[in-house]
Amino acid sequence: MSRWKIYTPDGVQDILFDECYVKREIEKRIRNTFRSYGYYEIETPTIEFFDVFSSEIEHFPQESMVKFFDQKGRILVLRPDITVPVARITATKNRDVQLPIKYSYIGNVFRFNEVGGGRQNEFTQAGVEMLGDSSSESDAEIIAMAINTLKAAGLKEFKIEIGQVEFFKGLAEEAGFSSEDIDAISKQIDKKDLVGVEEILNRYEISARLKQLILKLTGLFGLADVIQEFKNSSINERSLKAIENIEEVVSILSDYGLSEYVSIDLGMLKSLNYDTGITFRGFTNGVGFPILSGGRYDNLTSSFGKECPATGFSVRINMLMTAMENSGITFERPSVDSLICYEKTNRKRAIEIAEALRKQDMKIETFVLTENIDQGKKYASSKTIGGIIYIGENDKITVYDMINDTKEETSFNALLNIG
Repeated sequence: MSRWKIYTPDGVQDILFDECYVKREIEKRIRNTFRSYGYYEIETPTIEFFDVFSSEIEHFPQESMVKFFDQKGRILVLRPDITVPVARITATKNRDVQLPIKYSYIGNVFRFNEVGGGRQNEFTQAGVEMLGDSSSESDAEIIAMAINTLKAAGLKEFKIEIGQVEFFKGLAEEAGFSSEDIDAISKQIDKKDLVGVEEILNRYEISARLKQLILKLTGLFGLADVIQEFKNSSINERSLKAIENIEEVVSILSDYGLSEYVSIDLGMLKSLNYDTGITFRGFTNGVGFPILSGGRYDNLTSSFGKECPATGFSVRINMLMTAMENSGITFERPSVDSLICYEKTNRKRAIEIAEALRKQDMKIETFVLTENIDQGKKYASSKTIGGIIYIGENDKITVYDMINDTKEETSFNALLNIG
């Protein structure tokens, strides 16, 4: 036998019965939430050309992508994300569709060297994208959907942290930072590394006011108080517009009745090339990484030949499952209502009864006996099936209650409520 034949590669996993049931239940709840907002599902190819993800705007290093070649020697990838294919579709197949376009999706994505969530190289991503609307209303709707998606899935305690990258971009522009230092400072701010930020700032001759504003980004969190503190500071017009934008979004979320789930972090700077406005991440207890992320990415579709504002979010289903398990949130285990046991000579009647009961929305399993009824009882106990229907000779039917250890004789018509 080959050495690796019975193993799975690093970063992937088998999802077995109960866990798979929970995963599908969560996906069903999320899908229903997406539909309730008028976002309709699409499915993009698992395999894409490498060029789709190689834009300078996007933020997937090529070493993180699973790459291979087609029969013509062209580089292909297993999709590392679904937002980018949505942008491709908007600029091509849906180029002339009335805006805004509202997409939803649930599918697996593939990334090497993925940090967090057990370093999964394959995981399920569920999300929505709104293309063609640049308003604060659309930003707020996407965040409201993110919150209600987590609630619908069953998560109770979580927080959505909201940022606005234009605020930092305005400060960086005012300070005259080089493009290299803008990238370096933003990464240090996102990691909340005050010392690292200060080290770079000391290379520049900037006002104490501006320096203090930038340093505050590493540790100032809150809601109305944070907005007011920055609004009261002497800030440039670009940064002020960013503050006013986030203030309006927070106000709209208050109209949704969702303020309790929201906080502000203007030091959230994931990717300055990709993000163009509001950004946000979802956190919960017991998981050290975001379970969802989203924001505005107005420049992405231009790389496919169409200018179009865009915003959206995605949630990592596998990490959400871990968070819910850590929080003690449980799901009802799938079960079988009855086990129909029979010898081969009574197979036709057994199948007839099984199909009739399934049409009554019962979950029925069948079991061919090669010994006696004790064989069926043993199997039912192993699967915690509470009832057995034994089909004997001459249409003799015996119902066994495995929980109370009783049995009762019945007829075909009585069992199916006929007559």
